Amino acid sequence: MQNRRWDILIAAVVVTLFGLLTVLSGGRALFGGLEARAAVGDAVPFVLWFNFLAGFAYVAAGIGLILQTNWATKLSIAILVATVLVMIAFGVHVLLGGAYEMRTVWAMSLRTVVWGVVVGLVIRNPDGSTPEPLDERP
Repeated sequence: MQNRRWDILIAAVVVTLFGLLTVLSGGRALFGGLEARAAVGDAVPFVLWFNFLAGFAYVAAGIGLILQTNWATKLSIAILVATVLVMIAFGVHVLLGGAYEMRTVWAMSLRTVVWGVVVGLVIRNPDGSTPEPLDERP
C-alpha cells in the first residue's frame, strides 16, 4: 500500500459524507412533497440544483481521494471553481434584490471553505515544489 497522507484521507471521508448528505437534503428539497419544499423557504433554484448535483461530484472526489487517484485532484479543483462561480452568481442574485435564505449564504460559504481546504491539501507539497499527481507521490 502506498504511503498515505492522513490529512487527505480524513478530508476525503469528510467530503464523501458531506456529498451524501448534500444529495439527500437536496433531493428532499427538490423532489420531496409540499412540506419538504415549504421547509426550504426562499431557496434560490439554481443554487439548490447546483448543490444537489455537486453532491454527486463530492462523493466521486472523496472516493477518488481515498483511492489516491490523479483525477480526484482535478475534480476537487473543478468543484472549488464551480462553487466560487455559483457563489458569485448567488451574490449577484442577492444584490439585485432576489429572495434568499440566510442559511444559503452560510452553506455556500461553508462549501467554498471546505473545498478550498481540500484543494489546498491535495496540491501542496511540504517543500513548496510543483505538485505531483496524488497517485505518484511517494
